[in-house]
Amino acid sequence: MKKVIVQGVEYMEDELTPEQQILASHISDLNRKLSLAKFNMDQMTAGLNTFHQFFERSLKSESR
Repeated sequence: MKKVIVQGVEYMEDELTPEQQILASHISDLNRKLSLAKFNMDQMTAGLNTFHQFFERSLKSESR
């Protein structure tokens, strides 16, 4: 039996209506996608900051 957790509350999937199962599935999928989007944003922000630092170092070495 599969458990579904929505807002911290555990439900048994087979006790939910078909509509509730679909809604819970959407909630789970969107939570997963938001988590991945946050991970990607952190990664891109770190990369952008690194390239800014490289660029600034390049300008400083040029001016010497």
